[in-house]
Amino acid sequence: MRVILLGPPGAGKGTQAQFITEQFSIPQISTGDMLRSAVKAGSELGLEVKGIMDAGGLVSDSLIISLVKERIGESDCENGFLFDGFPRTIPQAQAICDAGIAIDAVIEISVDDDEIVSRLSGRRVHENSGRIYHIENNPPANKDLDDETGEPLVQRVDDRELTVRNRLSVYHDQTKPLVEFYTSLATSDDQAPIFSSVNGLGSLANVQRRLLKSLQRVYDANSSD
Repeated sequence: MRVILLGPPGAGKGTQAQFITEQFSIPQISTGDMLRSAVKAGSELGLEVKGIMDAGGLVSDSLIISLVKERIGESDCENGFLFDGFPRTIPQAQAICDAGIAIDAVIEISVDDDEIVSRLSGRRVHENSGRIYHIENNPPANKDLDDETGEPLVQRVDDRELTVRNRLSVYHDQTKPLVEFYTSLATSDDQAPIFSSVNGLGSLANVQRRLLKSLQRVYDANSSD
């Protein structure tokens, strides 16, 4: 199963990505991990990446695609893979198509902005332990104090409402158009991945059931070919 997982920050992509990779015995591949691994390995591509990063430059889409092709050729990708945080833009998605990298499923975890803001801006953290609370869904016994130590809880900068809305704005501008791209592709190309939008609201178990239902549809379609 070769999967691209889309969704706004705070939609639960990390949790669901782990669930999918465990269900289908496939690795989760992020561009950040790929770049770091290539640099560490000292491969030809890795040395090129290192030179760009050391100079403070941005790694081009064409170089990232080369790294992707190298990575998915490894043995742990025999059963497929899940792309985490890639593609982020339409040029990257088009580059995947142009490079002939086959994708079976593109799944969007759909959660509206106000729910995302509520999820993230309500989080409070105990910095020393990393324990996470939520002012509505998982509040501490005493307001703004850690249950175990009694020490103050903090709201991380990334969880402040203005920051969250800015991150959502970037997502809508850059990544949300991928939904339209893959929806359109599915109507014009028989080899295009199957696109599904999965409701990300509700219990973890319910969201996972919806994900499995969508992925089973993809598996059945591929098996019948």
